[in-house]
Amino acid sequence: MAIERQVTEAEEPVSPFARLFSLPGLDVFNIVTIGCKTEGNASTIVEGIKNTLINHPRFSSILVTGHGEHKGKARWIPTKINVEEHVIVPDIDPNIENPDEFLEDYTSNMALSPMDMSKPLWEFHLLKLKTSHAEAVTVARFHHSLGDGMSLMSLLLACTRKTCDPEAFPTFVAPKKNKAKNVCFSLVAWLWFIVRLMFHTCVEVIKSIVFICRASDTSAHIMGKPGATLSANKFIHRIISLDDVKMVKNAMNMTVNDVLFGMVQAGLSRYLNQRYDLETSSKSRKNLHNIGLHGVVFFNLRPNRNIEDLAKMMAKGSKCRWGNSIGYVLIPLGMKPQDDVFEYVRQAKTIMDVCVSDRHRWMCGGGKQGLKTLVKRIFGSTTMIFSNVVGPDEEISFFGHRIAYIAASTFGVPQALNICIQSYVDKLIINIGVDVDVIPDPHHLCDLIIEALRMMNSAAPKKVFHASKV
Repeated sequence: MAIERQVTEAEEPVSPFARLFSLPGLDVFNIVTIGCKTEGNASTIVEGIKNTLINHPRFSSILVTGHGEHKGKARWIPTKINVEEHVIVPDIDPNIENPDEFLEDYTSNMALSPMDMSKPLWEFHLLKLKTSHAEAVTVARFHHSLGDGMSLMSLLLACTRKTCDPEAFPTFVAPKKNKAKNVCFSLVAWLWFIVRLMFHTCVEVIKSIVFICRASDTSAHIMGKPGATLSANKFIHRIISLDDVKMVKNAMNMTVNDVLFGMVQAGLSRYLNQRYDLETSSKSRKNLHNIGLHGVVFFNLRPNRNIEDLAKMMAKGSKCRWGNSIGYVLIPLGMKPQDDVFEYVRQAKTIMDVCVSDRHRWMCGGGKQGLKTLVKRIFGSTTMIFSNVVGPDEEISFFGHRIAYIAASTFGVPQALNICIQSYVDKLIINIGVDVDVIPDPHHLCDLIIEALRMMNSAAPKKVFHASKV
């Protein structure tokens, strides 16, 4: 289909990351599911998008990739946009038997459907569907060339307002600042941090190079198929209490992220052990703890997430840092069964303390083909993607629709398992995307992850009591 160029502003070049995620075989999408407490009103959402999102240059531009029938330099071409074409309201039977399963199937089918490259690469699907946790659901799909998941989530949140104050932007839990210390002590601590940073960076870079050059992860039970990016994916989500996670966090004096990654490791370990029990010999089961599995953890490289700046950007004429600005670390996944469920959290903390100080970015230079090869090598050789996104600490509304929950995921990556955890008020939404040819029972995997948290919660009071006695 020929692209009709209706240029309203100067064309803009495409960033290296945007070019990377639009290469053939690397089309990556962000999928965001928003559960609403009220029935969706399409006209209200269309009007809201007209006043916000389409004022962002990326949401009102066509991506010319520079390959295929449009050879040349990749660029963004601003164009006139018809918002109604990007807001889809499917006809759904209100008496559908299993709405939760329908939502999973709809999201999976939407992810697999091709996106029209002759239009700006985003769309909203408004589902008049009452589920277990919402009166209606909005599913949004964004091409990764528009920006990374964290920047897109921030942009969406910049379109929301507090329900208690319709003029106020959402607020987030502010990180605790360290108390002021002696100047000399602070200087020594800073120098020690620099030494540790340099050491761990060198070690992790060497390990990453070795990882890139060696064979991929060794478990066929959970590895994605080589080169698979458009497999039969399934997206599911569960909602748990943030207070349950904080209870374990306080008992172990660790972070929420440590607990979340620990419970994911615990659930994944039990899942893999059960698969081995069913499908392998006793000799293979004994060697399970020697299996080398790795995950990719993403981090936001921006110094802060100021959604007021993003809101000003959508007011036209304002500037704000935008695009794909994420770092990642490769982390080992411990699959050896542990008698003490808290051991998974201790392992998670040890790994994260080392890796967080080394948020290196590999995809920062080189030609398109070189970047493509490097990304496929790294992501095609790992087992899982894990991310944890901090959400608003108060209830918000999306163009007048009160939000019950937000779940996000990524589609188009070669890993067979993608876990994204999003906080919202007093909830945590666990969103799991799987390749069903590799992980045919994602609900069971999710049950095991949540069961690990329950086991930690049951043992947490005893742990606090023991610590107080000591």
